[in-house]
Amino acid sequence: MNKSESKYFNTAKKMNLALISLLKKKPLEYITISELCETAGVNRSTFYLHYENTCDLLDETTRYLLDNFLSYFTNNTRAIAFNLLECELDELNFISNKYLTPYLTYIKDNKEIFLTALSHVRSFGFDSVYKRMFENIFNPILDRFHYPEEDRKYVMMYYLNGINAISFEWLKEDCNKSIEDISKIIIECIFGLNNTQ
Repeated sequence: MNKSESKYFNTAKKMNLALISLLKKKPLEYITISELCETAGVNRSTFYLHYENTCDLLDETTRYLLDNFLSYFTNNTRAIAFNLLECELDELNFISNKYLTPYLTYIKDNKEIFLTALSHVRSFGFDSVYKRMFENIFNPILDRFHYPEEDRKYVMMYYLNGINAISFEWLKEDCNKSIEDISKIIIECIFGLNNTQ
């Protein structure tokens, strides 16, 4: 990475963190470019060098959050998305410590960011991220398990909202239970107390 690329990434990170910080206090539509620049410690001219408006910054911040989240998973766990149709069915069970541990570690390491993202799901455009994940990952998996098409959205909402609800409760208690304990609770909620894997 050359010096100008490094400078760009440093500015982008500052702007991403500034937006997240301001979103803790108020909705996106009330955040001004002046506030963003002041919080990030950059000039307005620097902002306009990189972004047209706050929506551009929001798009970049969403990518920043997703890239940071994915960095917690090993290459093998990320690669499963490219092998959905050929892998063994038991590899498609994402309710396991293999996947829950990095997910919960990300949450614990990024408590404030995760809470901010959860409370601004629409602003960050996570609805469209979910839609792409549903089309490219969840739907092919459910197809392999022969779930009826008309029921698939309900199944995924059950899983995702349940896991998010447990994660949110854990965050409200400042992650006082261990990652292993929360992972066990999620697995037991999905598979039952006597049928955990």
